[in-house]
Formats: sequence, C-alpha cells, structure tokens
Amino acid sequence: MRWRHLVRVQTEGDNHPMEDACGFAGGLAWMIDGATSVLEPLGLPASTDPAWLAAALNIELAAAESSIGPVAGQEFGARELLGRALQGIDRQAGSLVGSESIRFPSAALSLAQLRPDGVEVLSLADCHVVVQERGGGLRHVISSLADPGASWTLEELAASRRRRNSPEGLWVARREPEAADHALVVQCGFPERLVMASDGAWRAVDLGLVGGPAEFLETASDPLAAQQLMTELRRHQREIGEKADDASLLVLAPESD
Repeated sequence: MRWRHLVRVQTEGDNHPMEDACGFAGGLAWMIDGATSVLEPLGLPASTDPAWLAAALNIELAAAESSIGPVAGQEFGARELLGRALQGIDRQAGSLVGSESIRFPSAALSLAQLRPDGVEVLSLADCHVVVQERGGGLRHVISSLADPGASWTLEELAASRRRRNSPEGLWVARREPEAADHALVVQCGFPERLVMASDGAWRAVDLGLVGGPAEFLETASDPLAAQQLMTELRRHQREIGEKADDASLLVLAPESD
C-alpha cells in the first residue's frame, strides 16, 4: 500500500532557514518540525542544527520504510519504523558530536502509516494530522503542545529544552530511539485523504483564518487554495506583529489499485 501526493506547501519563517521537512515513501508519510535552537548550537553540517536533524530524519525515515520490504512491512508499525530511523540518527550523532544529547537538536514529528484496515498515526509533540476516513469520520491527532511560546522567558524555555526526553520533560524526536516508545499512536479508519501540518501552518487555524480541522483539510487539499491560505497567514501575522514560524503542510491519499 502506497501514498499518493496531492499537495505540498512549505514557507520559511522569520530570521532562520527552513527547519521543517516532510515527505513519504511507500506507505509511510511524515512531518518533521525542527525546534529552533535555544541552547548553544553544536555546529552540525547544515545551515542550522535543527535543519540538519530535519534533513537527516527525512532520509532515515525513507530508509526505514524501504528496508522492511513490501510484504514484511505489514509486521512493523509506525512506532517500530520511528525507532529504526532514530537509531540511524543516533549512529550519525555519535560520529559528529559523541555522546552529547541535551544540546542535540530536536523536532516535533508525526507519522502516518497505511495499513489494509486503516492508517496508523504517530505523534511526538505538536505536529497535526487530520484524517478524513472513508466511513465519513474525521480524526484530528496531536500529541501535546511543545512550548507555550511567548509566555515563557528564554531561561524557562532553555530549562524546558534541557528536560526533553526525560521523565520530567516532553518527549520529542532527537537522537534517543526510545522516544518512539513515548509517542502517541492512534488507529484511524481507512483514509480518503489526510493532511499533515507543522504547528507553523496550523497557526491558520489558531488565528481563525479557517474554521477548524475540517476546513483546514478542505482548503489544504486544493493546491491554489493552500498557497493562498499560507500567504494570508503571513499577511495576517505581519499585521498583528507575530513572528512567523516555518509553515509546512502535506496532503496525501492512498494510491488506487
């Protein structure tokens, strides 16, 4: 079972290069939202540390999906595939920065894996997935909000980042394979289509530019309307003085037999 691409829109935020990544391979799709650095950067070989992680995870997830094969793949869920991808990140991290983990970049992440009976959606932190089920249902999946944003001081935000992937903090995609065990996994019905969105794109919902998950999915499913929505989001953010985050959305449907 394979995904088919319908729409992809990505726009950079303010003051840094793109730190999101999204894509699909076979029956696995993903949205990665790199967390802009707050702690001292490690100087990974990319424009920013989060941009390196987003690009590396993009490759590792595709490799994890392709490594299991078209038949054996039905034995592996999204949690296992994420664990494999994070093992690959950990191997790369070891050669680049040794055992450093706290300052290692992190990301919110969602996966959507097609299965014969539906789609398995995995979520770490605050990427959004909206699934339109063939039976008529609509499912909105998000694990948890990553950071409160403007309500925290820089010191509070840095302390929160240091607690990530620990019993006291938020679990995210970083370099620890065990993060997959802490992800939210939701079984949805067989999809007519779905949209995956970074929290930067979801600001269109938060700010009332669309009425909610159903309208966001409907708008995102039309390439021109999706572009117009992201343009309107940027215009509105400028008007209210809000710093814009990277915004990414990806709309997919199951490939017809």
